[in-house]
Amino acid sequence: MSRFFLLLAACAIACQSVCAEPARILEKAQVLPLSLKDEFEFRKTKTFLHDPDLQRNTIDPVLFFERQRLDYGAINDYERRQRHGNYFAFFWRSKRAADLRVRFEYRQEKLGANVQAKERVYSAAKGSFKTEFEVTGDDYRIDGKVIAWRVVIIENGTIVALNQSFLWN
Repeated sequence: MSRFFLLLAACAIACQSVCAEPARILEKAQVLPLSLKDEFEFRKTKTFLHDPDLQRNTIDPVLFFERQRLDYGAINDYERRQRHGNYFAFFWRSKRAADLRVRFEYRQEKLGANVQAKERVYSAAKGSFKTEFEVTGDDYRIDGKVIAWRVVIIENGTIVALNQSFLWN
């Protein structure tokens, strides 16, 4: 029995160190100097639009599963609508330990050129990471789809890695 509690405590500590805090919404994204470095790189980007009004029927099991996964646990229509929106997953790597911030900047349909930003903080980050951002719920319903985005890795106030959509200028 004591082994079980010891294993449970170890899992809880491991999960706490791996699970990131929710993305912090920035009031105003500062313009930062650009100094790209080879020690930091974006490896892969996954984007997904979850809106039943815009989706077509599919027989592809991967798309069908992704839609079900995002709606899992929603009890009523309100909770399902709160999960509609844009989902982004960025896979990146840091070859050396550093205190980093991953900032996601985006523009939405109904806001024109206004840039919004969300940020996650990683301390002593070294290795491969997956950072997820989402624009869902009222932000998505009122302001529309994300039409352009950019994600940057920031070290000491300097952009060291960059990835952006085709429409970002």
